[in-house]
Amino acid sequence: MANHSPLRRTFDRVLGHRLEAVAVYLIYGVLSLLSLDAASALGGWVGRTLGPWLPVHAKVLRRLEWAMPHLTARERRDVARQSWENLGRTLAEYPHIKTISRDWDTRVEMVGAEHLRALRDDGKPGICVTAHLANWELAALACHKLDLPLTIVYRAPNNRWVDRLLAKARGPLQGFLVPKGRDAARGMMATIRSGGHIGVLPDQKLNEGIPVPFLGRNAMTGTFTADLALRYDAPIVPIQVTRLDTRGSRFRIEAMAPVALEKTGDRAADTRAGMVRVNALLEEWVRAHPGQWMWTHNRWPD
Repeated sequence: MANHSPLRRTFDRVLGHRLEAVAVYLIYGVLSLLSLDAASALGGWVGRTLGPWLPVHAKVLRRLEWAMPHLTARERRDVARQSWENLGRTLAEYPHIKTISRDWDTRVEMVGAEHLRALRDDGKPGICVTAHLANWELAALACHKLDLPLTIVYRAPNNRWVDRLLAKARGPLQGFLVPKGRDAARGMMATIRSGGHIGVLPDQKLNEGIPVPFLGRNAMTGTFTADLALRYDAPIVPIQVTRLDTRGSRFRIEAMAPVALEKTGDRAADTRAGMVRVNALLEEWVRAHPGQWMWTHNRWPD
């Protein structure tokens, strides 16, 4: 949460969040009236047009320079615009998650479903990991399509009315949503202990985590994914989501074989080694599709 002054927090609570919610609900309503493709195209146009003018754009370019020094300055600017477009499309697709679910066979190319079925049927708890790549919400939708319900950790917006709207939009995912924080740890632990499955996006910064290499620099990384996997013998199945058409709403979702974790008896070392493997895999995805990753996230200290 941003460290705002008491006056700013009071304004947000009394009026600011209400005004913000009205604007968000109006935009959501307009996008709902459009077709999925039209809403996605509009969101993409807004993203690539307005994104480069936002203050955070300078940080995006700096992160790209750190992570991908082999690219020219012009290529990094292109990747940044693509990332803004993908973010705009993803946000504009929220009112149409139900449409993607309905048109699953024509919108989604599913690969590796056998790994999710194995996770569902092995009688053990399990963990699905994905990254903020393409429309990342579809990883959970793929699990729902295969009767694999997830407890999903997410970052709740500061605005409770916006949070309610996004929860409604995520309804077709049929997952149990747990906001990031202490409740997330309790919810995930309860799910794993009961033999259930959780969904995690480890490419988010976690100040309470440990430094683990990611795209050439150490990034503060949460350890609970590997820790729970090792403690409860829970397989970690990666799910990669990519856009088949960067200017449309067709996707490829690939579930992969479980990440191999080693138990040496040193829990701390084994946990870190597990997160190194997870981060290395997510890094491969980002390097293959840099314009589809969310570079606006504060993954590293600036």
